[in-house]
Amino acid sequence: MDTRKLITLVLCVVLVICSAGCTAVQQQETSPPSAPTPPVSPPPVSKPPLAGVTDPRYDEVYEATEGMAMVMQGGKWGFIDGDGAEIVPPVYDDVDVFMDGVAVVWLNGKLGLIDKAGEEILPPKYSAIQNFSEGLAWVKLDGKWGCIDKNGIIVIPLKYDYGNSFSEGLAGVMLKDKWGFIDKDGKEIVKPKYSDVDIFYEGRAGVMLKGKWGFIDEQGNEIAPPKYDGYRPFSEEYREGLATVILKDKWGLIDKDGKEVAPPKYDAMRNFSEGLAWVKLGGKCGFIDREGREVVPLKYDSARDFSGGVSFAELGGKQFYIDKNGNEVDPPEV
Repeated sequence: MDTRKLITLVLCVVLVICSAGCTAVQQQETSPPSAPTPPVSPPPVSKPPLAGVTDPRYDEVYEATEGMAMVMQGGKWGFIDGDGAEIVPPVYDDVDVFMDGVAVVWLNGKLGLIDKAGEEILPPKYSAIQNFSEGLAWVKLDGKWGCIDKNGIIVIPLKYDYGNSFSEGLAGVMLKDKWGFIDKDGKEIVKPKYSDVDIFYEGRAGVMLKGKWGFIDEQGNEIAPPKYDGYRPFSEEYREGLATVILKDKWGLIDKDGKEVAPPKYDAMRNFSEGLAWVKLGGKCGFIDREGREVVPLKYDSARDFSGGVSFAELGGKQFYIDKNGNEVDPPEV
């Protein structure tokens, strides 16, 4: 084949591959966020360390968790207590460790729960079981989710397509691809209408509608309408009780009433440290307080978070320490 024809053919193939790749990336970037796919609970893939003891009754003995040790004999699993007494004979296909007094067991591809007395508080008939949160656990049967308590009693009917862990007494639930919230009695606090929801942090939860995020309170009132592209949840520890919001790649802060204490205008923002948050705009950085005031001017090339009342900053190649008013100060004593 003529060399020029060969080169032309190779270039055409490369262009086709690149075009397909670019199209895939564009589709991925422009696709709106969707509700998370409910996970399927697989058998546990990890076990506690082997106990390092020999028991002629079993092939393997593992270290105890909450006073109960897994044992395996002939490919079947059970439990013994701290005295070596057999509490659960090796009859299950697999078992998980005890957490909060209960353990998940597998039998014939189905999941159940046992207590430390070896009683099946939930027979192995479920396709998935989540961890307990605030005393309740989500279970799945015939494609629907509901909640049980630690006695194995179904307290929330199995009617949802998925459910999030309870937080501050409320849990997000999905029904027909829409999300809402229920309380621990199963009462609907927020009718399923959102495309996604987060768990509650400090009385507020993020909710998504038409690809944008906002916030609701524990009564379901929208304290900030869904208009943000992203956020970090409300936090006393990291954000002085505020939430970080992102709009058109700009960062800001809102309070629990939905008021923008710092409008989304910054190129970057960190968590608060000693009452001040590092922000960056136009290549320069400084610090704002929880009221959104720029208490340290945005003029530095770089600056570290405050520690011990000072920040290590750099400007025009010069490095030095500044206080919370932006004044240059002596280095802290070591």
